[in-house]
Amino acid sequence: MVKKARSAQRREDSLSPDRIIEAAIELLDNSGERGLTFRALSERLATGAGAIYWHIASKSDLLTAACDSIVARAMNAPVDDTTPQAAIRAFALAMFDAIDAHPWVGSALTRAPGQLPMVRVLERLGQQLRTLGVPDDKQWTTVSALLSYILGVGGQNAANTHFALQQGLDRSNFLDEVSAGWSQLDPNDYPFTRSVAAQLRAHDDRVDFLAGIDLMLRGIESASDR
Repeated sequence: MVKKARSAQRREDSLSPDRIIEAAIELLDNSGERGLTFRALSERLATGAGAIYWHIASKSDLLTAACDSIVARAMNAPVDDTTPQAAIRAFALAMFDAIDAHPWVGSALTRAPGQLPMVRVLERLGQQLRTLGVPDDKQWTTVSALLSYILGVGGQNAANTHFALQQGLDRSNFLDEVSAGWSQLDPNDYPFTRSVAAQLRAHDDRVDFLAGIDLMLRGIESASDR
């Protein structure tokens, strides 16, 4: 009996917030937010729920901590050069990739607007906007626009990927079908949509995302020069 008690104590001692968060991320990636329960987490960590509650008070706190861990990793994305534009592009793309790999991150961020994960994102973007010379009275609206674009496009891309997986769709075949449909639209009612039908077939989501970031950066730089 003593040996079993010591073994249990070693398991409790080896449990840490970082280990709990990593296990939570795995559950979220595999099963989404519905799959993140303290019971499932206890089974994955081979421990009792009480031991987890000792480190993490609630599911909401755990979701925020898991989200913060992913955001912190995105902040370590390499930058091609030292300009603020390059830093924004690198971080934005890292967030896009993070949301693509962990679709729950986008919604977790939007539901915790005043907490550390969102503060990290705001601070990283805001510091670079200051370096770009964005006036103080324009910084909030500018960072909000960037943030909305990153989370909006990243979240939509992740949703599209999730939908395709659920429906068993092949991306190339799906885009071919949509492109073919667009090309058959009435040229008088939908002249633009018909004109970009071929581009839809071959487009790259990450390239399109960065093109949008570059458009915003050019607008920010133009406004700052006035």
